[in-house]
Amino acid sequence: MNKIRAARLKQRMTQQQLSARCGLSQAYINELENGRKVNPSIIVLDKLAAGLQVPLAELVGHEGISIAEIARNIDRW
Repeated sequence: MNKIRAARLKQRMTQQQLSARCGLSQAYINELENGRKVNPSIIVLDKLAAGLQVPLAELVGHEGISIAEIARNIDRW
């Protein structure tokens, strides 16, 4: 999930700060960013997007993609 790391670093945010913003543990965020955890649920992705203050689509797809399209293709991400 390098998109999570990229979005976090773009904002000069630590994993701990993101953890506090989105309610996920810093350890879990670390595992996602380093590929030890894969296929997070749409709920987790939504929490991360909210904590990073970015559109959900930025974490899972291309700009302009709809939530319906994300839901239809979630297994690919």
